[in-house]
Amino acid sequence: MAPVMIPTLRRLPSGAERLRLFEAMEGRFSLQARAVTLVTGGAGFYMMVGLDAWSRYLDPSLWWTHLMTFVWLVFALVLFVFEPLFLHRWFKEFAERDSDRAFRLLHRFHVLLLTLSLLAIAGAVAGVRGFLRFD
Repeated sequence: MAPVMIPTLRRLPSGAERLRLFEAMEGRFSLQARAVTLVTGGAGFYMMVGLDAWSRYLDPSLWWTHLMTFVWLVFALVLFVFEPLFLHRWFKEFAERDSDRAFRLLHRFHVLLLTLSLLAIAGAVAGVRGFLRFD
């Protein structure tokens, strides 16, 4: 949703319309986002157990493993802990007060997470081929 929809929402002139559309879209994507996050975490855990790869966390030269885990942890915390507890309410109130700032912050957060995700993927691809290791 983030790479396309949030910039589109930011261009809408009405803050109330932005929030209404965002909440409608978020509701449709939230189940999918939660499911994908659970599957991703489960697959990562399964691979770590199956390969007995826990020692990778002790090796800083395998930094992409740490970054992948960090990105997953941020997604999981936001989707399963922060949003239900306070984030949904906080963002709605913030967007009602200052829609431009709220959606700019939301966009920056999504861009940051997307950038970190792509960096982790690129690091893993390059790293397993012998590049980017800091031995």
